[in-house]
Amino acid sequence: MRKLILLALVGLGAQLVDGSLGMAYGVTSTTLLLAIGTNPAAASATVHLAEIGTTLVSGASHWRFGNVDWRVVAKIGIPGGVGAFAGATFLSSLSTEVAAPVMALILLALGIYILVRFTAWGLPKGRLGQPLRKRFLTPLGLFGGFVDSTGGGGWGPVGTPAILASGRLEPRKVIGSIDTSEFIVAIAASVGFLVGIGSENIDFAWVAALLIGGVIAAPIAAWLVRHIPPRILGAAVGGIIVLTNTRSLLRSDWIDAPDAVRYPVYAAIYLIWAGAIAYSWRQYRAYRDLETVEAIDAAAKRQRAAAL
Repeated sequence: MRKLILLALVGLGAQLVDGSLGMAYGVTSTTLLLAIGTNPAAASATVHLAEIGTTLVSGASHWRFGNVDWRVVAKIGIPGGVGAFAGATFLSSLSTEVAAPVMALILLALGIYILVRFTAWGLPKGRLGQPLRKRFLTPLGLFGGFVDSTGGGGWGPVGTPAILASGRLEPRKVIGSIDTSEFIVAIAASVGFLVGIGSENIDFAWVAALLIGGVIAAPIAAWLVRHIPPRILGAAVGGIIVLTNTRSLLRSDWIDAPDAVRYPVYAAIYLIWAGAIAYSWRQYRAYRDLETVEAIDAAAKRQRAAAL
């Protein structure tokens, strides 16, 4: 029972992050499941089965708050489902000894990406208005879906920054559209895992625990996306993922590092992580203050223009 409560809390926290950033539910949840010794394919299958419910509720919540562009959902979600099914069947064919370090490497890469992206740049805001073309979204969906199922997460870390960087869709709609399209990806990946490893290797009580936590958090996250500082949250979550998967790799059969190597590496990650959060906080405060000054100046100019 204690483990189920912990999983529900992880699902709640992961969905709060995912619904606010457009990423990290899968990588956060899968990282925990791997840390407690779950088979890599079963861990990814558990997370994706839970995501069918969480992404449905999250998508509905984002839609109610006006955060969804349905054209983007269709153009990226369908190829994402194809990529997710392919990735699920590929991961199911690997042995546990090979799959565990491979998944840890993918998750570590995604964690480093999230940490660097949000520490250095936050959520970029480019030019808006131009349509997102299918020739851009189709390959992005295929790649994101494949990475998502093989790594237990990755749809958000691949899709969200790429669309944000295009500058053609406002950040809240990028996050809402990625979260909504992940429903298709979750269904396709789940079918792939059920075909590949069967239902007997999946603990459905764990699925239910992650699902309950995520469903509770989904509408809260859809509201928070307008208020929470994503730069700080992204740096914090990225650090957790980097630390946990570095630990998994150093203790794997591939490396099997001694304590004299592992503990200095952990200490270095902690220092970098703390520095990243502190830097993110300072940058967030600086940009917030700058935007406030610019807003005041713009209002003053409008008042002067109206008076003339």
